[in-house]
Amino acid sequence: MSTIRAGNTTTTGLSYTSDVTGQLNLEAQNGIVKVNGTGALVAPSGTTAERPGSPVVGMTRYNTSDNRMEYYNGTEWFGISATSTNIYTIELLLIGGGGAGGSDGGGGGGAGGVLTNTTTVAPTTTYNIQIGAAGAAAGAGPSNGGSGGQSTFGALTAALGGGGGGGNGKNGVAGASGGGAGQTAGTTYGGAGTTGQGYAGGDQNSDNGGGGGGGAGGVGGSAVGTAAAGQGGPGTGAYSTWATVTSTGVSGVYAGGGGGGFWNSSSVGTGGSGGGGNGAPANSSVGVAATINTGSGGGGGSGNGYSGANGGSGIVILRYTGSQRGVGGTVVSQGGYTYHTFTTSGTYTA
Repeated sequence: MSTIRAGNTTTTGLSYTSDVTGQLNLEAQNGIVKVNGTGALVAPSGTTAERPGSPVVGMTRYNTSDNRMEYYNGTEWFGISATSTNIYTIELLLIGGGGAGGSDGGGGGGAGGVLTNTTTVAPTTTYNIQIGAAGAAAGAGPSNGGSGGQSTFGALTAALGGGGGGGNGKNGVAGASGGGAGQTAGTTYGGAGTTGQGYAGGDQNSDNGGGGGGGAGGVGGSAVGTAAAGQGGPGTGAYSTWATVTSTGVSGVYAGGGGGGFWNSSSVGTGGSGGGGNGAPANSSVGVAATINTGSGGGGGSGNGYSGANGGSGIVILRYTGSQRGVGGTVVSQGGYTYHTFTTSGTYTA
């Protein structure tokens, strides 16, 4: 074995001996070998089959079969797991699916929840994305509308779906935002909202109109006597920049509540800003569906058994600073950010 030896006196200094083994031994008298510079030290690399035939304690190499560093502890080889140094931060906007309006003078559907989150992602790792489904109308008769589904990114967080609007004589369904109560004499109430995601639906307070569904930006309106159905709660414009860049949302607003339906009048419960559907007037029409991929609630149906309308499906948008790094969704780079927009369920590979 050829040896390069660093002594600790001026007379021993630096010396070497050589042979024909093809092996090199570094000997530092004080036990420290230092490599100066700003580059890197390249370790030996090879497949598992190319490991040294007679390993000794402390041997370290890069295993190209496993794509990781490994060392020998005297008995066996151990892989060294590491986290990529190229991990980067993303911002997430998740909006759940909106609830459907109720039937037969029904309440408006509640908007899906709106959540943001900041997290880190690792290059080449794939993350599953689920888009909250729109709540489905229940059809004719005094039936509650269906609730919307949740939107998720991996296992990190979930924007809940909005609650369905109440059918005639029924309470609204609770959700991220609650559905409005259906019309009837007596006491029926809008569904409760979820703190941080949406607001409650409106009460019926009327023998003719349903309450409006709650929005991400405010409560649904209650029906007023025989005069008017409840208005859908407003959506949120807090993420208007995201919506403008990615061409999603309604005028930069998301997650409005659906308007309540009216039994026997031309009064219309207007859907909340951000895509909420209008309730149906008079006693011969269904509610208006919410705009897709806004997480808004559908409008309630009119009297004589008419159905409410479907809610709007959810959406997931992520962004990070700089040029494109990941793959998935519709990609737009603007204003120093890259945006990935998902209107259907899919995957993001960092």
